[in-house]
Amino acid sequence: MAIADTESAIAISGYLETYHVHDFQQDSSVRPDFIYSHNVANKPSINLAMIKAAFNTARVRANLAVGSGTYMRANYALEPDNLQKIFEANFGYRLSEQHAIWLDVGVMPSHIGFESAIGVDNWTLTRSIMADNSPYFETGAKLSYTSADGKWYGAALLLNGWQRMQRPEGNTTPAFGHQLTYKPNSRVTLNSSSFIGNDQSDRERKMRYFHNFYGQYALTDQLSLLTGFDIGAEQKTHNSGDYSIWFTPVLIAQYRFSERVNAAFRAEYYQDKDGVIISSGTPNGFRTSSYSANVDYRLSNQVMLRAELRQYRGRDDYFLNDDKPSRDSLVGTTALILSF
Repeated sequence: MAIADTESAIAISGYLETYHVHDFQQDSSVRPDFIYSHNVANKPSINLAMIKAAFNTARVRANLAVGSGTYMRANYALEPDNLQKIFEANFGYRLSEQHAIWLDVGVMPSHIGFESAIGVDNWTLTRSIMADNSPYFETGAKLSYTSADGKWYGAALLLNGWQRMQRPEGNTTPAFGHQLTYKPNSRVTLNSSSFIGNDQSDRERKMRYFHNFYGQYALTDQLSLLTGFDIGAEQKTHNSGDYSIWFTPVLIAQYRFSERVNAAFRAEYYQDKDGVIISSGTPNGFRTSSYSANVDYRLSNQVMLRAELRQYRGRDDYFLNDDKPSRDSLVGTTALILSF
């Protein structure tokens, strides 16, 4: 059945997330380098303040969003100054009247993972190590298809790189990705996403292969479960047949006490012995587990209050305790979120 033309619609939305991280072991405001969201401690901060305009018709869609906050400063640090406020900027065209086939180009949310920069959409207050160390955004072109029954979604992507607006200097090679999502029913979501590319100059080219899998399951009306696993491989040197491997499993359980009150528990482990993504400079490379528990209270449809306690435990001394190296870190985080 052909799509009938509809009137254009422009929607304006906004998001503001303020937070405070209390480090029980350290008075400094600096968090470890592998944390890219909620990465300032011991003083009130804004993680993300964002305003967005969205344009949608039956055949055309576009999004433009600008943002500020500690999330933007950490994740856009490698971009030119005039691009560091662009949270999202993309245009899409529906290629078929009969089928949901879209071509989108521009700066888009990442196709990898179940966590995004918009905290209110995530089960936990802070991001997993997995999410903080894989792309939050991407730049390029995406060809996608959604089945008529909504059970299948597939996308092929041509990208500028690993969380980049512009390719690295001296890099002329595009990166590629895929996403395949299956929702057999309203209670189960299964997702596979990948990235293949080089994030160095052509002279130093080291191919990176990365895969993300996650499953989301509503076990009951109150209890839901998220399981995720990332694994990546990158050439150790240019044209090398040896690869550095990193991986990370994560498990999150969420319980809904009511429409206003949720709680979640997270357990995760991240291993990057060769420091491809997280360089620790320690004998065992980066090997860290993390556990967290959070409670969310929705004051209204637009306002949410969140609190979280999180423990990190490393194989080596990745943290500080009274300015001394430590394997452990204990932090408490609160956040007040406004969205409209």
